[in-house]
Amino acid sequence: MNIPRRQFLRLASAGALAPLARIASAQAYPARAVRMIVPFGPGGPTDVSARLIAQKLSERLGKQFFV
Repeated sequence: MNIPRRQFLRLASAGALAPLARIASAQAYPARAVRMIVPFGPGGPTDVSARLIAQKLSERLGKQFFV
């Protein structure tokens, strides 16, 4: 049986990473306060929108969001 090199490497990497997937476990997101960076000046419409979104995310996720 002759397997092309790319297919062999794909199968080998999938086989090697499969056991690690069971070991890994996700942490609670977000684990600490989140900082949102707005690339525009304060007081503009983008800043106001980011602050409103941060407030809703804080209420929904229960973590602090900073703009």
